[in-house]
Amino acid sequence: MCRVVDLQQAVLARNDEAARTLREELAALGTTVVNLLSSPGSGKTALLEHELTLARQRSVPVAALTADLATENDAARLARSGVPVKQILTDGLCHLEAAMLARHLQGWLPDPTRLLFVENVGNLVCPASYDLGETLRVVLASVTEGEDKPLKYPTAFGLAHLVVVTKTDIAEAVGFDEAQFRANVERVNPGVEVLLTSVRRAEGGGALLDRALAAADGALLHSPVMGRPRHEHTTPASVTAVVPSGS
Repeated sequence: MCRVVDLQQAVLARNDEAARTLREELAALGTTVVNLLSSPGSGKTALLEHELTLARQRSVPVAALTADLATENDAARLARSGVPVKQILTDGLCHLEAAMLARHLQGWLPDPTRLLFVENVGNLVCPASYDLGETLRVVLASVTEGEDKPLKYPTAFGLAHLVVVTKTDIAEAVGFDEAQFRANVERVNPGVEVLLTSVRRAEGGGALLDRALAAADGALLHSPVMGRPRHEHTTPASVTAVVPSGS
């Protein structure tokens, strides 16, 4: 077991180093990375297409990479926005890694690109542990996924700089309890902003783009407790209740 843990730590350490290098290289180009994480079917692609279209209309130089195990369906959808888009096929890997992202950017990233949106693999487990050199990490959840999603995936939600709720146009129909969802987010990531969006009703449109532009301009971001250095990290007492015993 120790050998497995040591190997995992070594892999993550190498990824962190690659992410730091990539972040520095992109910053030198004036590019800010936004990492989008969610479960499959959250509406992440629909929201991103809307924000990319809005960015083009505002003459903001943006680009997007989207990752999937198979098919280029999401890239085709995002390309309708009229901005540069590239598909990454992971061939079964359940997450992106910084070195993988860097390879796909070589010779492709347009100049200039102020914002690079990365649509991670639909998964809230593996991607949560991998820094991609992003400045802004956004976790999305649809109203159909249940209010307890943050408690089931505390690492993903606990490391987010921003949480976005999608498909709010059907919130009443599915019995979504917004107050309970916000309370659960607060348990794992105190103080993080929660945005409500509906692509169909054009509600909350542009908010994600605005937050990304603010991050690119150097705005002070939310500091997740789980993301702080170990000597500053104190897990909220309420979070311990959602960690399985013996884990």
